Amino acid sequence: MSAQLSQNLLLAVPLAPLVGAIAAGLFGKAIGRRGAHTVTILGVLVAFIISAMTLKSVAIDGARFNATIYEWMVLGGLKMEVGFLVDGLTAMMMCVVTFVSLMVHIFTIGYMDEDPGYQRFFSYIALFTFSMLMLVMSNNFLQLFFGWEAVGLVSYLLIGFWFTKPTAIFANMKAFLVNRVGDFGFILGIGLIVAYAGTLNYGEAFAKGGELAKLTLPGTEWMLITVTCICLFIGAMGKSAQFPLHVWLPDSMEGPTPISALIHAATMVTAGIFMVARMSPLFELSDTALSFVMVIGAITALFMGFLGIIQNDIKRVVAYSTLSQLGYMTVALGASAYSVAVFHLMTHAFFKALLFLAAGSVIIGMHHDQDIRNMGGLRKYMPITWITALLGSLALIGTPLFAGFYSKDSIIEAVHASHLWGSGFAYFAVAAGVFITAFYSFRMYFLVFHGKEHFRHKPFPGEHDHHDDGHGHHEPHVPHESPWVVTFPLIALAIPSVVIGYMTIGPLLYGDFFKDAIFVDLVKHPAMEEMAKAFHGAGAMALHGLRTLPFWLAVAGVVTAYVFYMVKPEIPTAIKARFGFINQLLENKYYLDWFNENVLARAARLAGTGLWKGGDEAVIDGAINGSARAMGGLAAIGRTLQTGYLYWYALVMIMGVIGLMTWQLWPFLMSRIGL
Repeated sequence: MSAQLSQNLLLAVPLAPLVGAIAAGLFGKAIGRRGAHTVTILGVLVAFIISAMTLKSVAIDGARFNATIYEWMVLGGLKMEVGFLVDGLTAMMMCVVTFVSLMVHIFTIGYMDEDPGYQRFFSYIALFTFSMLMLVMSNNFLQLFFGWEAVGLVSYLLIGFWFTKPTAIFANMKAFLVNRVGDFGFILGIGLIVAYAGTLNYGEAFAKGGELAKLTLPGTEWMLITVTCICLFIGAMGKSAQFPLHVWLPDSMEGPTPISALIHAATMVTAGIFMVARMSPLFELSDTALSFVMVIGAITALFMGFLGIIQNDIKRVVAYSTLSQLGYMTVALGASAYSVAVFHLMTHAFFKALLFLAAGSVIIGMHHDQDIRNMGGLRKYMPITWITALLGSLALIGTPLFAGFYSKDSIIEAVHASHLWGSGFAYFAVAAGVFITAFYSFRMYFLVFHGKEHFRHKPFPGEHDHHDDGHGHHEPHVPHESPWVVTFPLIALAIPSVVIGYMTIGPLLYGDFFKDAIFVDLVKHPAMEEMAKAFHGAGAMALHGLRTLPFWLAVAGVVTAYVFYMVKPEIPTAIKARFGFINQLLENKYYLDWFNENVLARAARLAGTGLWKGGDEAVIDGAINGSARAMGGLAAIGRTLQTGYLYWYALVMIMGVIGLMTWQLWPFLMSRIGL
């Protein structure tokens, strides 16, 4: 590609997965299972190839694209249009989304092989990819909101894919409703921008940021820019599962494993992180909003990590890890280290997708048992899954030279260099989170791949664990390595999980890759400038990392997990018995679900009933029915006057004429007698 990006090629990026989704969804029976996965994978492959070409052109040739593709309507001076903005941030997101989606599509061939909804599933995940690409490529708030809602809608369909399971239906409804709470704030933020900037276009809105920063919200003393940014971030809190709007994400594990990787790695949950980074010219104008972002991220990073410690479902362990890592990204956003946040978004996409797909491979090998307490010793039965899961875990905990090390340590450094309110608590949270992440990650790793083989006589049997051999004996499942369509994506994702951080930290954080995509006021927020002075290359950073606190906290977490679950398994049992109240608090997820269901939901039902009975029935229906009854009463009186007798009508006419004459003559008579 030349330095001038082709509009037609850019259009093909989102449209190719859309065509595949339509073909698999509408003509799935005609083209069959093979045809469904072929057409959708081909669509995503085309999107990935063009995205990779675009990234090369953007990074090397300095190419950019910002133009309207289609003008939908104009209302006054407000233009509603479809347009693309392709810069360093967009090009990176396009590659991450399409590559991870491609690996998930391939993995799905093996994972969903026996599912009757095979074609429907491929249609959904391709449609999901289209929605996310429309979101990241947009150059205006209207298209951003379209992509935002589209990924929410398709995630609803995917989480509830097995719609005969009550838990899946509950989970997808929960995800839908919680995201609507966040989206209400998001659309309020967009509305404020439209109302005061008079535009939906990113560039035009950012150009008026200085004017918006001088205004206050009418009727209050609140700064308009602060309210706008917090409203936008509330949208991110829902989509990127930040406390307290995080409650939908763990339950979304009810969906098939491939969508867990797709939703929780590179697509839906990172949409909020991407959006805040894109809105950096606005967020830089409000320290209050940045502090709010940082504190919410710190709470999420620390307290969601605690919940990962007590999980026994292999997918839920990885899900709570996602929550914690999203908290890290949000903390970086609050520290004005937007490039660090999206850098961690990228590295996390690879190793978290790897961990989710590795979990799916284990589930296949364990014949759909997800309880890690029933596993152990899988290393010799599933060698490819074992080594790739180990690489993903090392990347997750921030082992030097691995991808996660460069992004995670950069977040910790950025928070340490920040001077905003809340940075002290945020630094403690992300530092403590290193130990917690290492502990729960390797707790899962050791229990699954090492130690005693519990799968022969499962201590915690599930619904799939009673298989009779025909002679009255229960034949134990023996794990096996997954087919190549499952192991190939694991290997393909393991490679960037190891090397991508080393290769890209220089240009992404300290080069000019994001120069026209992310704006930072280095005078007010000098964290990135201070970090740049201390950076002397990726190799030197890795060597220095061996002497830093995060590294030794990670080592301590791994060693503690090994001692607790491999050497002295009685220790965690004793701790659980000694501190049962803490365990109960964690088991109940800080009682947030209970609060939502028994307080908020009940209050909402009461409010709804009050509005229905008092507002709808008493006021609205009362007014309508009352007016009808009044007219009925008047009509009843009027009917008595309609006798049908001629003399009665003549009398009424005469009385009317006398009355009219009296009304006209009355003022004249009064004036004559001096009144």
